[in-house]
Amino acid sequence: MVQSLHEFLEENINYLKENGLYNEIDTIEGANGPEIKINGKSYINLSSNNYLGLATNEDLKSAAKAAIDTHGVGAGAVRTINGTLDLHDELEETLAKFKGTEAAIAYQSGFNCNMAAISAVMNKNDAILSDELNHASIIDGCRLSKAKIIRVNHSDMDDLRAKAKEAVESGQYNKVMYITDGVFSMDGDVAKLPEIVEIAEEFGLLTYVDDAHGSGVMGKGAGTVKHFGLQDKIDFQIGTLSKAIGVVGGYVAGTKELIDWLKAQSRPFLFSTSLAPGDTKAITEAVKKLMASTELHDKLWDNAQYLKNGLSKLGYDTGESETPITPVIIGDEKTTQEFSKR
Repeated sequence: MVQSLHEFLEENINYLKENGLYNEIDTIEGANGPEIKINGKSYINLSSNNYLGLATNEDLKSAAKAAIDTHGVGAGAVRTINGTLDLHDELEETLAKFKGTEAAIAYQSGFNCNMAAISAVMNKNDAILSDELNHASIIDGCRLSKAKIIRVNHSDMDDLRAKAKEAVESGQYNKVMYITDGVFSMDGDVAKLPEIVEIAEEFGLLTYVDDAHGSGVMGKGAGTVKHFGLQDKIDFQIGTLSKAIGVVGGYVAGTKELIDWLKAQSRPFLFSTSLAPGDTKAITEAVKKLMASTELHDKLWDNAQYLKNGLSKLGYDTGESETPITPVIIGDEKTTQEFSKR
């Protein structure tokens, strides 16, 4: 007898619950701000990715409302038919200036960016060297590309050099790419981009940095690549528009040639309705704010240092974070789940 859907789900959901891997989802009543309400009880919010508080910013709300009045609530089509609005052009021009690149392309989510960009450039004749702690969207994007995936020990430059050398000298692959997060989302450590670029130049690797947690946070807001002054050395700069930017979506920044290719070949761009007008205008407003002032960025870092110092005094282990991401190391999954419900 084959297994029924019910049997499969019951067995595996029970396994997750028994091992502390099942996530009970809490519903927030109202906006996701510094303080939130769940089941009528107020909590200090230390777990969102609304790093700069822009998700509830009044200027962004006003920009979104104005765009809805002039452009409607939806774009009405995919970008390649007639879903490219003047608002999208303005956003992408602003993003390119923000990241210090020739051009940029916006997607409906950060997850979509990695699914789109990796599979549009890499294929079964290529190899991808990928840091073992990269985000799930990178892992899925690599799988979708059908390229050979070679896991690299986390931030281990000796391992990267050895595996890059082996892949290139094997002669099996047309292209070899190295992909890394700019800032790693769980532990808050930063990719060793100067060393990565050195190795990439030595072996002719394509370079791909997913800066979802670095944009708005590192490099005075412009990201991890800008932090190291390597804008002209990284082929793909990926960012999200839902974390520090506070809205929704994602983008790829790079050369005009790269962006033209993605507009022609990346499937999420070709087959999904474009970002809504209100979201698009709010994002543009957020990026312009970050370009005009480092006030929000500086406040974030001050708050993060205050939190780290306080947690340390209380005896908590916050790991080796180099950024405002502040892990609190509790132990195994089940203990951590129980602790989070206190």
